[in-house]
Amino acid sequence: MKIRINLFFFVGFLLVLASCGTSKSMHHQPEVSNYNTAKPVVTKQSDTVFVSGKNSLLKNKQGIWEMYLEGDPLEIGLNAGALSDSLLKNQEHIFFSKIQDIIPSKFEQKMLRHFLKWYNRKLYLNVPEEYQTEIYGISQYTSTDFDNIAPQFQRSLYLHAAHDIGHALQDLALVGCSSFAAWGEKSEDGNLILGRNFDFYVNDAFAENKIVAFVNPKEGNQFMMVTWPGMIGAVSGMNEQGLTVTINAGKSKIPMIAKTPISILTREILQHATTIDQAIAIAKKRSVFVSESIMVGSAIDNKAVLIEVTPKKMAVYEVPNSDQLICSNHFQSDAFKNEEQNQFQIANSHSKYRFDRMQELFAENPKINPKIASEILRNKEGLQNMPLGYGNEKALNQLMAHHGIIFKPKEKLVWVSANPYQLGEFVCYNLDSIFKERKTNNVVSLEQENLNIAKDPFLETTKYKNYQNFRIEDHKIDLYLKNKTEITSDFIQNYQSLNPDYWVVYYKTGLYFYRKKDFRKSQDNFEKALTKEITTAPEKIQIEKYLKKIKRKLQ
Repeated sequence: MKIRINLFFFVGFLLVLASCGTSKSMHHQPEVSNYNTAKPVVTKQSDTVFVSGKNSLLKNKQGIWEMYLEGDPLEIGLNAGALSDSLLKNQEHIFFSKIQDIIPSKFEQKMLRHFLKWYNRKLYLNVPEEYQTEIYGISQYTSTDFDNIAPQFQRSLYLHAAHDIGHALQDLALVGCSSFAAWGEKSEDGNLILGRNFDFYVNDAFAENKIVAFVNPKEGNQFMMVTWPGMIGAVSGMNEQGLTVTINAGKSKIPMIAKTPISILTREILQHATTIDQAIAIAKKRSVFVSESIMVGSAIDNKAVLIEVTPKKMAVYEVPNSDQLICSNHFQSDAFKNEEQNQFQIANSHSKYRFDRMQELFAENPKINPKIASEILRNKEGLQNMPLGYGNEKALNQLMAHHGIIFKPKEKLVWVSANPYQLGEFVCYNLDSIFKERKTNNVVSLEQENLNIAKDPFLETTKYKNYQNFRIEDHKIDLYLKNKTEITSDFIQNYQSLNPDYWVVYYKTGLYFYRKKDFRKSQDNFEKALTKEITTAPEKIQIEKYLKKIKRKLQ
């Protein structure tokens, strides 16, 4: 894994610096003496309904948790932690068990802890005090099982940079999102509509307890965002003024220090901006440590733009004389589009392919409405409807999304996908009615059921069942390859039949036979892989290198 290479690259440097300049950051806590620090009392009304004053957490029939929070930053944090207590502890275990899977070595885990202490030494200086206070409130309910990594507050703060650190150290291994916007002639009613898939993947368990949070802060706009237990940053959200934010990771060099996490910046925009110009002004105030495209939509402006940010500079991109905007994981502005890092991303990732596929689907659908937006987000085919195999990251629907989301800012409507991925029912919420109704203490599901978008029919097909079985078998073959275990021909035949259009099933089989020195069978499978749509150029080059080696061995 690239994270190991990067850790060893830093090791000599870190061992010198790990103990320098970290003591203050490891003991820093926000000033909370001016707040009411009493922990809230939570009433459990059922296994899926929890109430604390006007704050509540409810699981709807689609399996989405709906959370309502109000008050000052500490009140919001404490109530979020208290209401989601068991979910929060479970989420931490899921996340850190994933880290242990990636880095099983105790020595390397120790190195990672040193790295995090050093790398995040100034993180708290780049997070606004109100958000530090909110994170502090939540951290009072986190598990003590991971105190060896960092104290509760610092650990909770670190996790808000997981999106950034993940794609900085692993070079986009966790993130590959797609988003779009349409307005004017391109929208069915002329009003702005946006859609996005948030393809931040830890594992299936991480996405099980997604939360739609509705937040009524003492200062700033009321807003909603899709999140998970313990996360206060905004990856997808809309406020009461009809301003939306979504984030798409870009190509980044490995930064030398953590600054403002992108999700904290977008949370600040969501809470404190009402127009695109105000969003831009907030973005200019913050220093970030990775590259990101922030799509900002505005009901007031009835359009969307991209705020492209890097550790060194910022640019705003919008298509001149156009009523649509498309974004994947490369930059488009004049300030960045020709830079070496960006051109490398275009050439070597699946970003451009997904961008072109969105353009193709937009051309096929002259007027975008919520139903069409959901179909674009769920699309599993490649360019010109080419079969990609299920799970291919060239697809808009990679069958890994934490969530899909659709916004109609003028109407204050938002649709959030239920599990699995973005295939479940898109549940509709109306922000105006929600914040009006929550002035009472009634705790009921907040959805606008009559506007929901039905689940994807794909869920009921044999192909979907085969894909689920494929994922099980794919994990098995990874273990076989790791442990050099014998694989039967029946296993291989079944494995490949479950996802026959996906290049990976032939690549891994080819790799197995290569290691067994059965070069003819290895060659057959590698050549079959090359007939499929391979996800990235480096992966295709890797297969071609194996074939050259085989050719030499067979001569």
